[in-house]
Amino acid sequence: MTIKITGTGSYIPNTVKKNEDFYENQFLNTDGSAINAPNEVIVEKFKAITGIGERRYADKKLNTSDIAFFAAEKAIENANINREDIDYIIVAHNYGDVKYNTEQSDTIPSIASRVKHLLKIENPKCVGYDILFGCPGWIEGVIQAKAFISSGLAKKCLVIGAETLSRVIDPHDRDSMIYSDGAGAVIVESTNEETGGIIAHETATYALDEAHFIHFGETNNQEVSDKRRYIKMYGRKIYEFAIVNVPQAMKACLDKSGVDIKDVKKILIHQANEKMDEAIVKRFYKLYNLKMPKDIMPMTIGKLGNSSVATIPTLYDLILKGELENHAINKGDIVLFASVGAGMNINAIVYKV
Repeated sequence: MTIKITGTGSYIPNTVKKNEDFYENQFLNTDGSAINAPNEVIVEKFKAITGIGERRYADKKLNTSDIAFFAAEKAIENANINREDIDYIIVAHNYGDVKYNTEQSDTIPSIASRVKHLLKIENPKCVGYDILFGCPGWIEGVIQAKAFISSGLAKKCLVIGAETLSRVIDPHDRDSMIYSDGAGAVIVESTNEETGGIIAHETATYALDEAHFIHFGETNNQEVSDKRRYIKMYGRKIYEFAIVNVPQAMKACLDKSGVDIKDVKKILIHQANEKMDEAIVKRFYKLYNLKMPKDIMPMTIGKLGNSSVATIPTLYDLILKGELENHAINKGDIVLFASVGAGMNINAIVYKV
C-alpha cells in the first residue's frame, strides 16, 4: 500500500490586482510617519524583492469556504471518486470566512463543515475539521491525512488550502501588496501501488522567540479610529529565520527518505517571496555541496501573489495539468514540498508521483 495524491484541483480568482493599482495608496511606516519616497519607487522596490507583479482577489460575493469548495469539486472530479467515500475533510486556512468589507472573521461552523455542506455529502462519518498552522497548513493537512490512512482510520481524505488574505491587509502597509486569495485541494488515499506516494515528512514549530513574527496588529495610520486588526509581519526577521531553518528541515526530510538529492525533479516551495525562496533552495543545495539546478523551483508568485496555504496545492495542480509554462511533473518523479509560516512553523514532504 502507498499513500498518494490521486486528484488535484484549484481555484484562482478572476480579479487581477496589478502593482500599478497601489500607486494611489497612502503607505506609512509602522509609527504612522510618511515614507520618504513616491509610491512608484516603493512599488518598484517591492517588485524587485518579492517578484510580485500582480495578484488575485476573490469576488466580494465569495468567501474562503466558497473558493475552498470550488477547488474541492475539481479535486474530487480529477480523482474520480465518490464524495460519500471521503473519510476526512481537512481545511487549512488562517482567518476563516472574512466577509468582504467587514471587521469580523467568521469561524463557526468550521470551514471544513461549510465545505462538506456545499459538497452535499450526507455521510456523517465524513469528519471535517480545520487547521490553523500558518502558510504550512496545507502540507500539514496532507501529513495528517497520511497518518489517518496509515493507522487504518481512513482510506480517503480531502485536504484543502484556502485563504482570502486580501480582506485582512492594511492598505497603509507596504506588505499589503504581498497577499492574495486562492484555493487548492487534493485527494489523498491509499493505493495498491507498491512504491511511491508520501515517502517522508518533517515538521517543526519555533515559538520561543519566533511565535509573533507574523501577527495581527493595528493599522499604520494612527490618525484614524480603526477597530479592525490586520495581518502584520517582521519581514527581516522572517527572512533570516527562513533561510537558516527551512533548508535544514528540507535536508532532514530528504535524508529520512533515503532519496538522493540528484533524483529530486521539482521543489514546490511556498510562494512567499521570490528572493527568499531562491535563497532557501540555494542554501538547501549548498548543504550537499551542490549548486541549485535550473528550473528546479517553479514559481507562480509573480502572477498570483502569496495566497498562504493555497500556494503549493495551486502550484502542483497547475503543473500537473500543463498550465505552467516550461514545467512538468510526470509519474515516478520525486517532488519535494516545503513551507514556512506563522507560528513559526516549517514542514516538508518527499513525494514520489
